[in-house]
Amino acid sequence: MVRDPHGRPPIISINGVSKSFPGGVQALADISIEVAEGEFFALLGPSGCGKTTLLRILAGFETPSKGDVFIDGRNMSRVAPNHRPVNMVFQSYAVFPHMTVAENVAYGLKVGGGDRSGIPARVEEALELVRLAGYGDRSPQQLSGGQTQRVALARALVKKPRVLLLDEPLSALDAKLREAMQLELVRLQETVGITFVIVTHDQNEALSMADRIAVIEQGRLLQVASPLELYEYPTSRFVADFIGKMNLFEGTNLGCAGGVLSVNVNGLGRMDIPCEDNIEGDVGLAVRPEKMLLYDHRPDDRLAYEAIVDKIAYQGSETRVFLSTGDGINFEVSVRNASRRAAAESASGSVWVAWHPADTLILRD
Repeated sequence: MVRDPHGRPPIISINGVSKSFPGGVQALADISIEVAEGEFFALLGPSGCGKTTLLRILAGFETPSKGDVFIDGRNMSRVAPNHRPVNMVFQSYAVFPHMTVAENVAYGLKVGGGDRSGIPARVEEALELVRLAGYGDRSPQQLSGGQTQRVALARALVKKPRVLLLDEPLSALDAKLREAMQLELVRLQETVGITFVIVTHDQNEALSMADRIAVIEQGRLLQVASPLELYEYPTSRFVADFIGKMNLFEGTNLGCAGGVLSVNVNGLGRMDIPCEDNIEGDVGLAVRPEKMLLYDHRPDDRLAYEAIVDKIAYQGSETRVFLSTGDGINFEVSVRNASRRAAAESASGSVWVAWHPADTLILRD
């Protein structure tokens, strides 16, 4: 069971959950996670990895083949979706086009029965929360994509759920609006103080919003960690390669002594890397592109290898430089464009690629 490192009480406990579909398709395999109350938690992985299936199990739209899900201390195995203390924002938003914004937000309160006298005030409160005060009489057709997404959020929040589930809520937005809405979702979650669980395949989205991230691949839980730990200290080749960009190297473990692991890397020779414990068996090494630097001479205090510049890709804030050695080893280096002059200066020909040994990740599967 992966628990919150800060010791906060869990509001969600996923205990050994597996899910199989007809035809022998296993979507989830023995998933166990605890999500803390008030946490912004992300389920991250490539398409088809099982993350949306897990979200639908939390919502009650799917039943696990094995295992249990507890929400707010209650076993949800036999609880219908409309009786769970959760609400869900779907990828398509599912806003009713024939209703006004206010009517969309009020819909869940009206079909839920009970006293209707306080509904208008709660709708206004929800619209203010998502910064749509004064939009209640508008039609969804009069809204932008970002505004429509906020209506869906207001409709989910107006019922004051204990947990809000979000299934790829930003996927329909353009890149600039996605970035703005990421900040809006974080602000909103901090304001309402409830637990958010978001499904995404976008690594940057998860890194920028979540308190913790669960990486799922082929139905298996690979790692649960904070964004910083996940990026800087991935525990497997898949996580290292999936989160951001990475230079991966294979080699033979020559042994660990005196806090240094020696690896004979294919095509590069021996690398001596700092290590905290004894490491046995095959290992992989990895270095983030932004940890690497380019030199016109061989530096003395770093691992350094001569390479030829093959391609340069200017991307505004950074320039990606692709290089190769005579032995067929490829490097990708990210050069920060700290000034206009730096952006205009491009490496070419033969250069030295270098990095500090401590910036080398040791990967064991």
